[in-house]
Amino acid sequence: MTLQLRVYVPPHPLIQHWLAVARDQGTPSMLFRSAMTELGRWLTYEAIRDWLPTLDAQVQTPLAACPATFINPEVPVAVIPILRAGLSMLDGAQSLLPLASIYHIGLARNEETLEPSWYLNKLPERFDPNTRVLIPEPMLATGGTSMTVMAELVKRGVNPEWVRFISVVVSPTALQKLSAEYASLKIFTAAIDERLNDYGFIVPGLGDAGDRTFGTE
Repeated sequence: MTLQLRVYVPPHPLIQHWLAVARDQGTPSMLFRSAMTELGRWLTYEAIRDWLPTLDAQVQTPLAACPATFINPEVPVAVIPILRAGLSMLDGAQSLLPLASIYHIGLARNEETLEPSWYLNKLPERFDPNTRVLIPEPMLATGGTSMTVMAELVKRGVNPEWVRFISVVVSPTALQKLSAEYASLKIFTAAIDERLNDYGFIVPGLGDAGDRTFGTE
Protein backbone atom coordinates (compact mmCIF):
# COMPACT_ATOMS: atom_id res chain seq x y z
CA MET A 1 0.00 0.00 0.00
CA THR A 2 1.36 3.44 -0.95
CA LEU A 3 1.56 5.85 1.97
CA GLN A 4 0.19 9.34 1.55
CA LEU A 5 0.40 12.29 3.92
CA ARG A 6 -2.91 12.80 5.67
CA VAL A 7 -4.30 16.20 6.56
CA TYR A 8 -7.23 16.44 8.95
CA VAL A 9 -9.47 19.50 9.26
CA PRO A 10 -11.73 18.66 12.22
CA PRO A 11 -15.26 20.06 11.75
CA HIS A 12 -15.53 21.06 15.41
CA PRO A 13 -17.47 24.29 16.09
CA LEU A 14 -15.02 25.38 18.81
CA ILE A 15 -12.10 25.04 16.40
CA GLN A 16 -13.93 27.09 13.79
CA HIS A 17 -14.93 29.71 16.37
CA TRP A 18 -11.39 30.24 17.66
CA LEU A 19 -10.04 30.24 14.11
CA ALA A 20 -12.40 33.12 13.28
CA VAL A 21 -11.23 35.01 16.38
CA ALA A 22 -7.57 34.47 15.43
CA ARG A 23 -8.10 35.57 11.81
CA ASP A 24 -9.82 38.85 12.72
CA GLN A 25 -7.31 41.69 12.47
CA GLY A 26 -9.26 43.56 15.16
CA THR A 27 -8.62 40.86 17.78
CA PRO A 28 -6.39 42.30 20.53
CA SER A 29 -3.21 40.43 21.49
CA MET A 30 -4.62 39.11 24.79
CA LEU A 31 -7.64 37.55 23.07
CA PHE A 32 -5.47 36.29 20.22
CA ARG A 33 -3.36 34.40 22.79
CA SER A 34 -6.53 32.84 24.20
CA ALA A 35 -7.60 31.78 20.72
CA MET A 36 -4.24 30.14 20.04
CA THR A 37 -4.32 28.33 23.38
CA GLU A 38 -7.78 26.96 22.62
CA LEU A 39 -6.79 25.95 19.09
CA GLY A 40 -3.77 24.19 20.56
CA ARG A 41 -6.03 22.34 22.98
CA TRP A 42 -8.69 21.20 20.52
CA LEU A 43 -6.30 20.33 17.69
CA THR A 44 -4.22 18.30 20.15
CA TYR A 45 -7.37 16.50 21.28
CA GLU A 46 -8.04 15.49 17.69
CA ALA A 47 -4.40 14.62 16.95
CA ILE A 48 -3.93 12.20 19.85
CA ARG A 49 -7.15 10.27 19.33
CA ASP A 50 -5.45 7.20 17.79
CA TRP A 51 -1.90 8.14 18.70
CA LEU A 52 -1.43 7.66 22.42
CA PRO A 53 -0.55 4.05 23.37
CA THR A 54 -2.88 2.41 25.87
CA LEU A 55 -2.91 -0.49 28.31
CA ASP A 56 -5.84 -2.77 29.08
CA ALA A 57 -6.34 -3.40 32.77
CA GLN A 58 -8.97 -4.06 35.40
CA VAL A 59 -10.10 -1.82 38.23
CA GLN A 60 -12.35 -2.29 41.19
CA THR A 61 -15.21 0.20 41.39
CA PRO A 62 -17.17 0.62 44.65
CA LEU A 63 -19.56 -2.01 43.25
CA ALA A 64 -17.64 -4.46 41.07
CA ALA A 65 -14.55 -5.21 39.03
CA CYS A 66 -14.57 -3.92 35.46
CA PRO A 67 -12.26 -3.57 32.45
CA ALA A 68 -10.29 -0.33 32.19
CA THR A 69 -7.97 1.40 29.75
CA PHE A 70 -5.00 3.54 30.77
CA ILE A 71 -2.43 5.58 28.85
CA ASN A 72 0.78 3.54 28.69
CA PRO A 73 3.34 5.57 30.72
CA GLU A 74 6.30 3.63 29.32
CA VAL A 75 5.96 5.01 25.78
CA PRO A 76 7.62 8.46 25.66
CA VAL A 77 5.69 11.49 24.46
CA ALA A 78 7.40 14.72 23.35
CA VAL A 79 5.90 18.10 22.54
CA ILE A 80 8.22 20.26 20.43
CA PRO A 81 6.97 23.81 19.86
CA ILE A 82 8.80 25.72 17.14
CA LEU A 83 9.77 29.10 18.62
CA ARG A 84 8.50 31.50 18.89
CA ALA A 85 4.99 31.22 17.47
CA GLY A 86 4.69 27.58 18.51
CA LEU A 87 4.67 28.69 22.14
CA SER A 88 1.22 30.19 21.55
CA MET A 89 -0.27 26.68 21.19
CA LEU A 90 1.84 24.99 23.86
CA ASP A 91 -0.37 25.63 26.91
CA GLY A 92 -3.37 24.10 25.16
CA ALA A 93 -1.41 21.05 24.06
CA GLN A 94 0.32 20.59 27.41
CA SER A 95 -2.99 20.68 29.28
CA LEU A 96 -3.89 17.40 27.54
CA LEU A 97 -0.38 15.90 27.72
CA PRO A 98 0.84 16.92 31.20
CA LEU A 99 3.45 14.14 31.38
CA ALA A 100 5.02 14.88 28.00
CA SER A 101 8.60 16.09 27.73
CA ILE A 102 8.85 19.59 26.23
CA TYR A 103 11.77 20.27 23.89
CA HIS A 104 12.30 23.78 22.54
CA ILE A 105 13.65 24.56 19.09
CA GLY A 106 13.96 27.90 17.35
CA LEU A 107 14.27 28.75 13.69
CA ALA A 108 14.24 32.18 12.07
CA ARG A 109 13.19 32.73 8.48
CA ASN A 110 15.26 34.95 6.23
CA GLU A 111 12.66 37.32 4.80
CA GLU A 112 14.56 37.63 1.51
CA THR A 113 15.40 33.99 0.77
CA LEU A 114 12.54 32.56 2.92
CA GLU A 115 15.01 29.92 4.15
CA PRO A 116 15.05 28.98 7.87
CA SER A 117 18.13 28.97 10.09
CA TRP A 118 18.58 27.48 13.58
CA TYR A 119 19.10 29.69 16.61
CA LEU A 120 18.07 27.17 19.32
CA ASN A 121 18.12 23.38 19.41
CA LYS A 122 17.35 21.64 22.70
CA LEU A 123 16.55 18.25 21.19
CA PRO A 124 18.11 15.13 22.74
CA GLU A 125 20.88 13.43 20.79
CA ARG A 126 18.71 10.37 20.27
CA PHE A 127 14.99 9.67 20.61
CA ASP A 128 13.43 6.33 21.43
CA PRO A 129 12.00 5.23 18.04
CA ASN A 130 8.60 4.72 19.68
CA THR A 131 8.44 8.33 20.88
CA ARG A 132 5.24 10.13 19.98
CA VAL A 133 6.08 13.65 18.81
CA LEU A 134 3.60 16.52 18.69
CA ILE A 135 4.76 19.71 16.95
CA PRO A 136 2.76 22.90 17.58
CA GLU A 137 3.42 25.23 14.63
CA PRO A 138 0.64 27.78 13.98
CA MET A 139 1.37 28.16 10.27
CA LEU A 140 2.82 25.80 7.67
CA ALA A 141 3.54 28.30 4.92
CA THR A 142 6.46 27.68 2.56
CA GLY A 143 7.24 24.36 4.24
CA GLY A 144 10.89 25.31 4.78
CA THR A 145 10.79 25.27 8.59
CA SER A 146 8.73 22.10 8.89
CA MET A 147 10.98 20.26 6.42
CA THR A 148 14.08 21.36 8.34
CA VAL A 149 12.58 20.22 11.64
CA MET A 150 11.52 16.86 10.25
CA ALA A 151 14.99 16.20 8.83
CA GLU A 152 16.53 16.95 12.23
CA LEU A 153 14.07 14.70 14.06
CA VAL A 154 14.59 11.79 11.69
CA LYS A 155 18.36 12.20 12.07
CA ARG A 156 17.86 11.79 15.82
CA GLY A 157 15.82 8.60 15.55
CA VAL A 158 12.21 9.82 15.35
CA ASN A 159 9.82 7.71 13.26
CA PRO A 160 7.74 10.07 11.05
CA GLU A 161 4.77 7.75 11.51
CA TRP A 162 4.53 8.91 15.13
CA VAL A 163 4.80 12.64 14.37
CA ARG A 164 1.77 14.91 14.43
CA PHE A 165 1.78 18.58 13.46
CA ILE A 166 -0.95 20.83 14.85
CA SER A 167 -1.33 24.05 12.86
CA VAL A 168 -3.93 26.76 12.71
CA VAL A 169 -3.59 27.36 8.96
CA VAL A 170 -1.57 25.56 6.31
CA SER A 171 -0.79 26.20 2.65
CA PRO A 172 -0.89 23.74 -0.25
CA THR A 173 2.81 24.52 -0.87
CA ALA A 174 3.88 23.20 2.54
CA LEU A 175 1.63 20.15 2.26
CA GLN A 176 3.10 19.22 -1.13
CA LYS A 177 6.67 19.44 0.18
CA LEU A 178 5.97 17.40 3.30
CA SER A 179 3.98 14.80 1.38
CA ALA A 180 6.81 14.19 -1.06
CA GLU A 181 9.32 13.47 1.71
CA TYR A 182 7.29 12.21 4.70
CA ALA A 183 4.32 10.25 3.45
CA SER A 184 3.44 8.75 6.85
CA LEU A 185 3.15 12.16 8.52
CA LYS A 186 -0.21 13.43 9.83
CA ILE A 187 -1.23 17.08 10.10
CA PHE A 188 -4.18 18.48 12.03
CA THR A 189 -5.22 21.99 11.09
CA ALA A 190 -8.14 24.38 11.44
CA ALA A 191 -7.95 25.39 7.75
CA ILE A 192 -6.16 24.79 4.46
CA ASP A 193 -5.82 28.25 2.97
CA GLU A 194 -5.65 29.31 -0.66
CA ARG A 195 -2.08 30.35 -1.38
CA LEU A 196 1.09 32.18 -0.40
CA ASN A 197 1.74 35.80 -1.27
CA ASP A 198 5.04 37.12 -2.65
CA TYR A 199 6.45 37.36 0.88
CA GLY A 200 5.68 33.75 1.79
CA PHE A 201 2.70 34.58 4.02
CA ILE A 202 -0.44 32.46 3.91
CA VAL A 203 -3.49 34.12 2.34
CA PRO A 204 -6.00 34.77 3.83
CA GLY A 205 -4.09 33.44 6.86
CA LEU A 206 -3.97 35.30 10.16
CA GLY A 207 -0.90 37.52 9.87
CA ASP A 208 2.26 36.94 11.90
CA ALA A 209 1.23 34.61 14.73
CA GLY A 210 4.33 35.38 16.79
CA ASP A 211 3.87 39.14 16.64
CA ARG A 212 0.16 38.94 17.34
CA THR A 213 0.69 36.55 20.28
CA PHE A 214 3.37 38.58 21.98
CA GLY A 215 2.25 42.07 21.00
CA THR A 216 5.32 42.88 18.90
CA GLU A 217 5.88 44.06 15.36
